[in-house]
Amino acid sequence: LSNNQDYPGKHDEIDIEFLGTIPGKPYTLQTNVFIEGSGDYNIIGRELRIHLWFDPTQDYHNYAIYWTPSEIIFFVDDVPIRRYPRKSDATFPLRPLWVYGSVWDASSWATENGKYKADYRYQPFVGKYEDFKLGSCTVEAASSCNPASVSPYGQLSQQQVAAMEWVQKNYMVYNYCDDPTRDHTLTPEC
Repeated sequence: LSNNQDYPGKHDEIDIEFLGTIPGKPYTLQTNVFIEGSGDYNIIGRELRIHLWFDPTQDYHNYAIYWTPSEIIFFVDDVPIRRYPRKSDATFPLRPLWVYGSVWDASSWATENGKYKADYRYQPFVGKYEDFKLGSCTVEAASSCNPASVSPYGQLSQQQVAAMEWVQKNYMVYNYCDDPTRDHTLTPEC
């Protein structure tokens, strides 16, 4: 989700991204949240990365973002993998976003911090979407807007919270809040 077309350099994003892999290593899925391009035309990511507990190329899987005025929850096959609460307006995307799907080259940083580059001998690179569902409210809608097709997630159950904790304990490989090389004055929610 992004609004870069309306706010270039100062945009918001909520992302689910595959960072690539090399044979024999697990696939890395990254979730990320940008807020107003950090307000200063510098993009400050709020990344969390997990190694998937399955090979995503062997079958279709469900990936979901549930964004409410109070939190963002990321799901893989209905398992919550990350909860990003709204702690302040400055650290939460509040402007309208558009849905995008793309394949782009992040060789300079994505696969093991840029160690492995995209191999263009394997192009074209293709992303396929099936059973795509989108539920949303317009900016003008009343705060009570809750379309039936949005999501059944709502509040996480104790079982879902336990599943998220299991994923983060066993499969999380990076959390921006735990990175000692980051300037955490730029991410006050940490």
